[in-house]
Amino acid sequence: MSLKGMYQWALKTAEGKFHGTTDERDGKLYFNGTVATEAEKNQIWDAIKTIPTWQKDVVADIRVTGGPAASGPSASAPASPSSKTYTVKAGDTLSRIAKEHLGNASDYMKIFNLNKDQLSNPDLIQPGQVLRLP
Repeated sequence: MSLKGMYQWALKTAEGKFHGTTDERDGKLYFNGTVATEAEKNQIWDAIKTIPTWQKDVVADIRVTGGPAASGPSASAPASPSSKTYTVKAGDTLSRIAKEHLGNASDYMKIFNLNKDQLSNPDLIQPGQVLRLP
């Protein structure tokens, strides 16, 4: 599978926000360009980090211009400074993560619903995925 295929979610997240190039060469995926806000930059990085091997696969230079944000639902709601993420470890379950971070194992669906962009089944999480927490 090509790196662009592996990083499909990151490329989709970058659409409409990232102004620059994404090239695959020498076994690496290069992002070189700008975004309007720090929140947009963080969204792209969060998507890149869902792939456990991102550190050896990706070379990125994503600069914030401070210009107007892209239009769309994610641009109208700025990321709150308290937004948290969790990197899945071997043996984790959404219930265990919910109990540890939300105080109640049965709140696992809150985590699942917040991460439907990268999860299709609450029982199928992978080590290295970076999940957003409510």
